[in-house]
Amino acid sequence: MEQSRIDRISELTRKSRTPEGLTEEEQAERAALRQEYIRSVLGDLECQLENTYVMDEAGNQQKLKKREGEKA
Repeated sequence: MEQSRIDRISELTRKSRTPEGLTEEEQAERAALRQEYIRSVLGDLECQLENTYVMDEAGNQQKLKKREGEKA
């Protein structure tokens, strides 16, 4: 996610704490940006976990596996 979009989330959050608050459009924009940010963070985490290995007692490296029934 671009830094400018993260800065916009912060800007809207600061404005929401003022007495004037946010307009309906700004609330919708903030919600959409937050969802985009969450998807970005989860995607980065999933990518990192796909490249993570665990070493067992014998010193063998095993790739992490998804649990059954987990979302993709």
